[in-house]
Amino acid sequence: MMKKLVALVLALALGLTAASALGETFLHGIDPEYPPFSYLGDDGEYTGFDVEIAKAVCELLGWDYEVVPVDWDNKLIQLDSHECDCIWSGMTILDSMKEAGYVISTPYYDNTQVLVVKEDSGISSSADLAGKVVAVQLGTSGEALLNGDLADLTATFAELVTCQSFLMCFTELEGNAVDAVFVDLPVAAAYTADKPALTVLNENLGAEQYGIAFRSGDAELCAKIEAAVAELVANGTYAQIAEKYPDIVNNLLFLSNE
Repeated sequence: MMKKLVALVLALALGLTAASALGETFLHGIDPEYPPFSYLGDDGEYTGFDVEIAKAVCELLGWDYEVVPVDWDNKLIQLDSHECDCIWSGMTILDSMKEAGYVISTPYYDNTQVLVVKEDSGISSSADLAGKVVAVQLGTSGEALLNGDLADLTATFAELVTCQSFLMCFTELEGNAVDAVFVDLPVAAAYTADKPALTVLNENLGAEQYGIAFRSGDAELCAKIEAAVAELVANGTYAQIAEKYPDIVNNLLFLSNE
């Protein structure tokens, strides 16, 4: 399926080569605290899988590149106000976005929601969260899930705490202000990799897919980005970047069928 998609989008790309001559600056809207997809590196520069792919796309198209950190809870407001050209940062595809008219790319990643707790917490599954305090990031699919399909589970919590970022959620957990964090699996894996006091529970609580969100009417921009990504897949650049991120590589849809 992926190879057919690559062939189709590469064919489309032949009609979009003029984009490389525009000299545009691509404004990449990201969550600045969302490793391994987008985060501030040790060198003070933003990096991550989505950032590296977006930079490679811009290099291919001849565009200048600029990162725009957004408030994740207000990401679509910032997109609509033209502060950025897209939201591309481990963003879950929601039907509500499509219904509101946003242009959404082809999914590129399969994700699931998990719980992170302290190793000695005595919590081994979501069934143990009755009477506990759970943190989740504002504006995420996790928050929507806890207030929607998992509302019965949420009703057992002592409290659901919402934070502006996943980093704040984890800070609350490590400071004993909350008992668990409800979070995307790749973020959980990346954050806990060097923290033996924390553990990711082996329980998947919601399947979803990541994509890129563009404003209504920006279907052509979406097509240009998808065509460039397809070329990166075809020439091997996509796989080379993906190899740097072992926590996510197995769930990347553009590599799974190769």
